[in-house]
Amino acid sequence: MVELHTRYLGLDLPSPLVASASPLTGTLDGLRRLEAAGAGAVVLPSLFEEQLTLEADQVGRLLEGGADSLSAALTLDDYNAGPYGYLALVEKAKASLQIPVIASLNGVAPGAWVKHASLLEEVGADALELNIYYVSSSPGVGGPEVERRYLELVGSVRQTIGIPLAVKLSPYFSSVANLTRQLVQAGADGLVLFNRFYQPDLDLETLEVTPRLVLSTSEELRLPLRWIAILYKEVPASLAASTGVHTAADVVKVLLAGADVAMMTSALLRHGPEHLQAVEAGLRDWLEKHGMQTVGHLRGLRSQRSIRDPAAWERANYITMLAGYPDQVHTEAR
Repeated sequence: MVELHTRYLGLDLPSPLVASASPLTGTLDGLRRLEAAGAGAVVLPSLFEEQLTLEADQVGRLLEGGADSLSAALTLDDYNAGPYGYLALVEKAKASLQIPVIASLNGVAPGAWVKHASLLEEVGADALELNIYYVSSSPGVGGPEVERRYLELVGSVRQTIGIPLAVKLSPYFSSVANLTRQLVQAGADGLVLFNRFYQPDLDLETLEVTPRLVLSTSEELRLPLRWIAILYKEVPASLAASTGVHTAADVVKVLLAGADVAMMTSALLRHGPEHLQAVEAGLRDWLEKHGMQTVGHLRGLRSQRSIRDPAAWERANYITMLAGYPDQVHTEAR
């Protein structure tokens, strides 16, 4: 029998399939369906810095009041405005699920809102994912300043909580490898690669900028796949693949690259929580056909740890791919 157990952020998971933040993880019913379908862990939707900044005074009073004040607030089921409804969801999820429940905060700068992380820990969150969604649009802000902002935020949250901390970041840095090492030094226990920035569109009739949500496809897997293969065992942190994980083949690829878990969002929104069952069955079949009894047997087999000169390999792979382009186009056109 193939064994799918894995470890992520120091937590024991029954499977490397993780349901990432989405509307499906925002209700107790959705969370139960995801667990029943085979999710190894769930990441709740993010609480945003903007929400928590508005509630900073109330959060401060709760922290000063201690557990009794917190419990009183949580009994107010009708008081479901943002932060307090979220705390109630964490508490109920922990009481209902057997798998780890990972809370999520989305912010860009240190501040009073960071204190809310301790409340998430207090109501039972197994870990916290810090989703840093920040796009610098100012030509006057240099790369070092953007990185400093990330590091300060991670350090602030790390000082606030004792539970494991994962950082979800974007790929848009001059040296991803260097920044990830600094993030771990600042207190990150895991890295989620990558945050998917949603691009706006233009309406040609109204001439307005229009937000447009487009779900990912497996084609987007290549970016996190590449960086997980580079970072595997190079940074002392758990690695999670996010964006582009849709099929069992996608899961096998990210595990081969060195990921501890494969996070799924778009595929579950498109096909429902029960899609996890098909992905798990496909993963088991692949492992059995290749004579592997655990996911640990394939983890990192195709990371860059096995390559003597990774930089030279990257360059050679790039040249080979370009040189073979005409043949690839001809083959695909047949």
